[in-house]
Amino acid sequence: MNYYFDSSSEKAALLLSIRLKSIINTKKKPNQEIIILCIGSDRSTGDSLGPLIGYKLKKAPQCGFYIYGDLMHPVHAGNLQLYIDKINETFVDPFIIAIDASLGREEHIGLITLGEGPLKPGLGVKKKLPEVGAVHITGIVNSSSNSNHSILQTTRLYLIIQLADVIFNALNALLISGNILIITPKTIA
Repeated sequence: MNYYFDSSSEKAALLLSIRLKSIINTKKKPNQEIIILCIGSDRSTGDSLGPLIGYKLKKAPQCGFYIYGDLMHPVHAGNLQLYIDKINETFVDPFIIAIDASLGREEHIGLITLGEGPLKPGLGVKKKLPEVGAVHITGIVNSSSNSNHSILQTTRLYLIIQLADVIFNALNALLISGNILIITPKTIA
Protein backbone atom coordinates (compact mmCIF):
# COMPACT_ATOMS: atom_id res chain seq x y z
CA MET A 1 0.00 0.00 0.00
CA ASN A 2 1.21 3.50 -0.85
CA TYR A 3 0.41 6.60 1.18
CA TYR A 4 0.48 10.08 -0.36
CA PHE A 5 1.43 13.33 1.36
CA ASP A 6 1.16 16.82 -0.13
CA SER A 7 4.54 18.52 0.35
CA SER A 8 2.88 21.95 0.31
CA SER A 9 0.85 21.09 3.43
CA GLU A 10 2.10 22.37 6.78
CA LYS A 11 1.28 18.97 8.31
CA ALA A 12 3.01 16.86 5.64
CA ALA A 13 6.19 16.14 7.64
CA LEU A 14 4.24 15.24 10.78
CA LEU A 15 1.81 12.95 8.92
CA LEU A 16 4.65 11.28 7.00
CA SER A 17 6.60 10.78 10.21
CA ILE A 18 3.62 9.24 12.03
CA ARG A 19 2.92 6.80 9.19
CA LEU A 20 6.61 5.91 8.76
CA LYS A 21 6.99 5.35 12.51
CA SER A 22 3.99 3.01 12.44
CA ILE A 23 5.51 1.00 9.59
CA ILE A 24 8.91 0.83 11.29
CA ASN A 25 7.40 -0.25 14.60
CA THR A 26 5.46 -3.08 12.94
CA LYS A 27 7.99 -4.23 10.31
CA LYS A 28 11.45 -3.65 11.83
CA LYS A 29 12.96 -6.47 13.86
CA PRO A 30 14.39 -5.45 17.26
CA ASN A 31 18.07 -5.75 16.31
CA GLN A 32 17.89 -4.45 12.74
CA GLU A 33 19.98 -1.41 11.95
CA ILE A 34 18.14 1.35 10.08
CA ILE A 35 19.79 2.38 6.82
CA ILE A 36 18.66 5.42 4.85
CA LEU A 37 19.62 4.88 1.21
CA CYS A 38 19.29 8.17 -0.68
CA ILE A 39 19.32 7.49 -4.42
CA GLY A 40 19.84 10.02 -7.20
CA SER A 41 22.33 12.24 -8.94
CA ASP A 42 23.60 15.70 -8.12
CA ARG A 43 24.01 16.33 -11.87
CA SER A 44 20.30 16.62 -12.60
CA THR A 45 17.96 18.89 -10.67
CA GLY A 46 15.04 16.47 -10.94
CA ASP A 47 17.13 13.54 -9.74
CA SER A 48 18.86 15.35 -6.86
CA LEU A 49 16.18 14.73 -4.21
CA GLY A 50 17.90 11.69 -2.66
CA PRO A 51 21.40 13.21 -2.47
CA LEU A 52 20.00 16.44 -1.03
CA ILE A 53 18.16 14.55 1.74
CA GLY A 54 21.32 12.53 2.48
CA TYR A 55 23.30 15.77 2.72
CA LYS A 56 20.77 17.28 5.14
CA LEU A 57 20.66 14.12 7.28
CA LYS A 58 24.43 13.92 7.56
CA LYS A 59 24.49 17.55 8.78
CA ALA A 60 21.80 16.92 11.43
CA PRO A 61 23.39 16.77 14.90
CA GLN A 62 21.07 14.05 16.21
CA CYS A 63 21.00 11.84 13.12
CA GLY A 64 20.80 8.28 14.38
CA PHE A 65 20.57 6.44 11.07
CA TYR A 66 23.23 5.04 8.83
CA ILE A 67 23.18 7.24 5.73
CA TYR A 68 24.24 6.20 2.24
CA GLY A 69 24.09 8.73 -0.60
CA ASP A 70 24.55 12.48 -0.40
CA LEU A 71 25.75 15.35 -2.57
CA MET A 72 29.42 14.41 -2.11
CA HIS A 73 28.92 10.65 -2.60
CA PRO A 74 25.69 10.11 -4.55
CA VAL A 75 24.20 6.65 -4.99
CA HIS A 76 23.01 6.48 -8.59
CA ALA A 77 22.31 4.04 -11.43
CA GLY A 78 26.03 3.46 -12.03
CA ASN A 79 26.91 2.45 -8.47
CA LEU A 80 23.64 1.36 -6.85
CA GLN A 81 24.48 -2.36 -6.92
CA LEU A 82 27.90 -1.65 -5.37
CA TYR A 83 26.25 0.21 -2.49
CA ILE A 84 23.66 -2.54 -1.99
CA ASP A 85 26.51 -5.08 -1.85
CA LYS A 86 28.46 -2.87 0.58
CA ILE A 87 25.44 -2.52 2.87
CA ASN A 88 24.81 -6.28 2.84
CA GLU A 89 28.48 -6.98 3.59
CA THR A 90 28.46 -4.52 6.50
CA PHE A 91 25.08 -5.28 8.10
CA VAL A 92 23.12 -8.44 8.83
CA ASP A 93 19.57 -8.07 7.55
CA PRO A 94 19.37 -4.25 7.73
CA PHE A 95 16.08 -2.32 7.62
CA ILE A 96 16.55 -0.12 4.54
CA ILE A 97 14.48 2.99 3.86
CA ALA A 98 15.12 3.84 0.20
CA ILE A 99 14.51 7.41 -0.95
CA ASP A 100 14.39 8.61 -4.55
CA ALA A 101 12.76 11.10 -6.90
CA SER A 102 10.05 9.81 -9.19
CA LEU A 103 7.96 10.87 -12.15
CA GLY A 104 4.19 10.65 -12.13
CA ARG A 105 1.00 12.18 -13.37
CA GLU A 106 0.76 15.96 -13.65
CA GLU A 107 -1.70 16.18 -10.74
CA HIS A 108 0.69 14.24 -8.47
CA ILE A 109 3.67 16.57 -8.84
CA GLY A 110 4.75 17.68 -5.37
CA LEU A 111 3.36 14.62 -3.61
CA ILE A 112 5.47 12.34 -1.44
CA THR A 113 4.76 8.63 -1.48
CA LEU A 114 5.50 6.20 1.32
CA GLY A 115 5.21 2.50 0.67
CA GLU A 116 6.10 -0.82 2.21
CA GLY A 117 8.38 -2.99 0.15
CA PRO A 118 11.24 -2.20 -2.17
CA LEU A 119 11.83 0.89 -4.25
CA LYS A 120 12.08 0.32 -7.99
CA PRO A 121 14.63 2.98 -8.98
CA GLY A 122 15.01 4.05 -12.58
CA LEU A 123 11.50 2.98 -13.53
CA GLY A 124 10.51 6.49 -14.68
CA VAL A 125 13.46 6.69 -17.08
CA LYS A 126 13.11 3.08 -18.25
CA LYS A 127 16.25 1.77 -16.52
CA LYS A 128 16.43 -1.74 -15.08
CA LEU A 129 18.01 -1.29 -11.66
CA PRO A 130 17.96 -3.52 -8.57
CA GLU A 131 14.99 -3.12 -6.24
CA VAL A 132 15.96 -2.11 -2.72
CA GLY A 133 14.42 -1.39 0.68
CA ALA A 134 11.95 -2.62 3.23
CA VAL A 135 10.24 0.77 2.90
CA HIS A 136 10.46 3.38 0.18
CA ILE A 137 9.84 7.11 0.04
CA THR A 138 9.59 8.98 -3.24
CA GLY A 139 9.03 12.59 -4.14
CA ILE A 140 7.11 13.09 -7.37
CA VAL A 141 9.19 15.78 -9.05
CA ASN A 142 7.67 16.02 -12.51
CA SER A 143 5.28 14.37 -14.95
CA SER A 144 6.18 11.30 -16.92
CA SER A 145 6.54 11.70 -20.68
CA ASN A 146 8.43 10.29 -23.65
CA SER A 147 11.40 12.55 -22.88
CA ASN A 148 11.86 11.71 -19.20
CA HIS A 149 15.58 12.56 -19.16
CA SER A 150 14.93 16.12 -20.33
CA ILE A 151 11.98 16.40 -17.92
CA LEU A 152 14.36 15.70 -15.02
CA GLN A 153 16.71 18.42 -16.30
CA THR A 154 13.94 21.03 -16.29
CA THR A 155 12.47 20.25 -12.88
CA ARG A 156 12.24 23.29 -10.62
CA LEU A 157 14.80 23.40 -7.80
CA TYR A 158 12.17 24.95 -5.52
CA LEU A 159 10.09 21.76 -5.72
CA ILE A 160 13.11 19.57 -4.94
CA ILE A 161 13.92 21.71 -1.87
CA GLN A 162 10.28 21.61 -0.71
CA LEU A 163 10.12 17.81 -1.01
CA ALA A 164 13.53 17.39 0.64
CA ASP A 165 12.57 19.61 3.58
CA VAL A 166 9.39 17.63 4.27
CA ILE A 167 11.12 14.23 4.04
CA PHE A 168 14.08 15.41 6.14
CA ASN A 169 11.76 16.88 8.79
CA ALA A 170 9.74 13.64 8.90
CA LEU A 171 12.89 11.55 9.42
CA ASN A 172 14.19 14.05 11.97
CA ALA A 173 10.88 13.85 13.87
CA LEU A 174 11.36 10.08 14.20
CA LEU A 175 14.58 10.67 16.07
CA ILE A 176 13.12 13.32 18.36
CA SER A 177 9.98 11.32 19.21
CA GLY A 178 11.97 8.62 20.98
CA ASN A 179 9.53 5.88 20.01
CA ILE A 180 11.99 3.99 17.82
CA LEU A 181 15.45 2.69 18.57
CA ILE A 182 17.96 5.53 18.27
CA ILE A 183 21.48 4.47 17.37
CA THR A 184 24.61 6.54 17.67
CA PRO A 185 25.23 9.04 14.87
CA LYS A 186 26.68 7.30 11.85
CA THR A 187 27.74 8.50 8.45
CA ILE A 188 29.15 6.28 5.76
CA ALA A 189 30.32 7.49 2.36
